[in-house]
Amino acid sequence: MRALADRLDVAPNALYAHVASKTSLIDDVLDDVLAEVEASAADDGEPRAGLHALMSSCYEVLIAHRDLVPLYLARQGARGPNAQRLGQIVLGQLADAGVSGTSAHEALRVLIVYTIGFAAFATRPPIAAADNAVPPAAEELRSNFDEGLRWLLTGITAPARAPAAGLPHAAGGRGMAGGRDP
Repeated sequence: MRALADRLDVAPNALYAHVASKTSLIDDVLDDVLAEVEASAADDGEPRAGLHALMSSCYEVLIAHRDLVPLYLARQGARGPNAQRLGQIVLGQLADAGVSGTSAHEALRVLIVYTIGFAAFATRPPIAAADNAVPPAAEELRSNFDEGLRWLLTGITAPARAPAAGLPHAAGGRGMAGGRDP
């Protein structure tokens, strides 16, 4: 808070008239950035395509604000009104795809973790490897993100089926992909 106050040329205690704490300020900034996500793209009539468009927009917003990605990781997402609105849109799309209840909330968490995690991977340079391997280009990473997201959405929206013998499964007979509530 002191560094921010110095940058704004105000006393540190002046900031607390506007925000309750450093954590509150970080949460507000993270949530404000989510206002840039194109939520209208999710309303194209086909839930999987809508979910893909929304999560892709989230990924692009994170990439555009690369310095905030570690904060999204540390805070495990955002919690303000924009985050809540986007979460409700995702849950609505999942319901339209037949995924509801606990499975929908698990799917939402998986999609958020995948998107923030991939953005973290894409925005941080790798530690230099001994073999001097060239890191993937932004276009390749974007393509990888899209393909992985398609795989996730296919699994999440697939009809529930009994897990294969010997594989762990969630209570109620749902497979690890989430599936539909019985």
